[in-house]
Amino acid sequence: SPVQKLVFNRVNGKRPQVLPQHVSASEESYTSAHEENVRFVYEAWQQVEQQLDGSQRGENVCGPVQYVEKTPNPGLKNFVPIDLEEWWAQQFLAKIENCS
Repeated sequence: SPVQKLVFNRVNGKRPQVLPQHVSASEESYTSAHEENVRFVYEAWQQVEQQLDGSQRGENVCGPVQYVEKTPNPGLKNFVPIDLEEWWAQQFLAKIENCS
C-alpha cells in the first residue's frame, strides 16, 4: 500500500492542490524544506552543546543549563539512551544491503 504524506493547511485557509504521490516503502524522499529543517535543528543543537561545554568550563556566565535530577527515578536506573547516529548508520547499511 502507498505511504500517505501529511498535508498541512495554509494559514489563509486555502489548501494547495496536491496530487497524490506514491512512494514505495523502501524509497525515502526528502524535500528541500525537510533538509533545511534538519540542518537548522542540527546547527542550533551544535551551538547549545558548545555553549554548554563553555559554561561547564566556566567561560560563559549565562547560557544553557543542563538539567540533572536530584532524586533519580529508580525505574530508570537501567535506562540506556539510544545513539541516534549509530541507529541511522545501521539503517543506512541495512538499506544498502537490501538493494544489493
